[in-house]
Amino acid sequence: MRNGMSTGYFEFWARTRVHCAVGVTVRLPALLASLGAKRVLLLSDKGLEKNGLVETVASVLREAAAGNQLKLAGVYTDVSPVAGSNSVNAATRYAREVGADAIVALGGGAMDVAKGVKFALAHDLEDICDALAAGMRLESAGKPMGIAHISIPTTAGTGSEMTNGALIINDNTGVKALLVAPYLESDIALLDAHLTVGLPPSITADNGMSALTHALEVLVNSASNPFTNGLALSAIELILKALPVAVHDGRNLQAREEMLQAANMACLSVANSVLSAPVQNCSRALEGLYQIPHGRANGVLLPVVMEELLDYYLPFSSQLAKAFSIPDGEPEPTLRKVIARIKQLQQEVGRPTDFAEFKIALDDMERIVMAVACDPVALLHHISPEKIAAIATRVIGNH
Repeated sequence: MRNGMSTGYFEFWARTRVHCAVGVTVRLPALLASLGAKRVLLLSDKGLEKNGLVETVASVLREAAAGNQLKLAGVYTDVSPVAGSNSVNAATRYAREVGADAIVALGGGAMDVAKGVKFALAHDLEDICDALAAGMRLESAGKPMGIAHISIPTTAGTGSEMTNGALIINDNTGVKALLVAPYLESDIALLDAHLTVGLPPSITADNGMSALTHALEVLVNSASNPFTNGLALSAIELILKALPVAVHDGRNLQAREEMLQAANMACLSVANSVLSAPVQNCSRALEGLYQIPHGRANGVLLPVVMEELLDYYLPFSSQLAKAFSIPDGEPEPTLRKVIARIKQLQQEVGRPTDFAEFKIALDDMERIVMAVACDPVALLHHISPEKIAAIATRVIGNH
């Protein structure tokens, strides 16, 4: 092993075709037709319906349907911003009612809900919780699910459009469950920066810090390989350049497009490498307990987890130095310079360094420690209760 990178066998899965251009959404009908789609279900949420993006995409599909075999069978927007099993089950029932054979997932929670719906339809499930009971379901073998699937992200953070994994909250237990299966990912992803220009600066920044977290956790992973590291390094380079611009000039289409590309690459690299993810282990637990948005949780936790788990990151200091354009040197000083650069970016994009606004009580500590320790991702890397408490104490904030 060299610089933490495996020198042995690895597999790299990248099935999704990416179409990237400002205005590329106009190609949606032709791309659906190329997949054999006949009856299309558009999945999104109320927020995107309110700001007009749902109608923008729906109108493209309606106009193409005239005199064509392709039809917009239904629009479903009762999707929670954070994908939950109740949303998946309701959307699955609707998909069956309208006879959908294709799904277009537009932004937000719809990305993972669409994956849950596709899985439920392909496996004839009434309740997606039947597949989530253990908190993590990892299928190593599978076949195409017979449902055309195109995703259109409206933020640049999760990169969910590229992966065969979905994070779905089991509404019966409150646990954020991980579902991974071959062919769960989109057939096609459309990266259209025009759809992201209305995103508020705070959400732009949170999602960008989340994409940075994804990429960084690839570089500090023993399961990484030259393919994943190349993507992660490119993602970090784009984020450091484009995120401050996208936050302070939201109509800058180049910066918006580069952030979409960065999030896409970061998540694809995560899906093909992560064996341990201490930042996301902590963030997943806190998100579930306090409804903290995923991007905010990752962004606040990233430098704190790195400082508290310094020994975990030290073997990867050279790789991180390369990613952040910092001269390589002795591991600990180099790593601290990387952390300082991350904190500088936090400041540049106006992000908080704690969760004070969520009013987390200090006497919740035992509950927090248990949630982090019991999260399925904790199986990949053990964090001691003492370290969990130290991390939580720093990020709770004063309120």
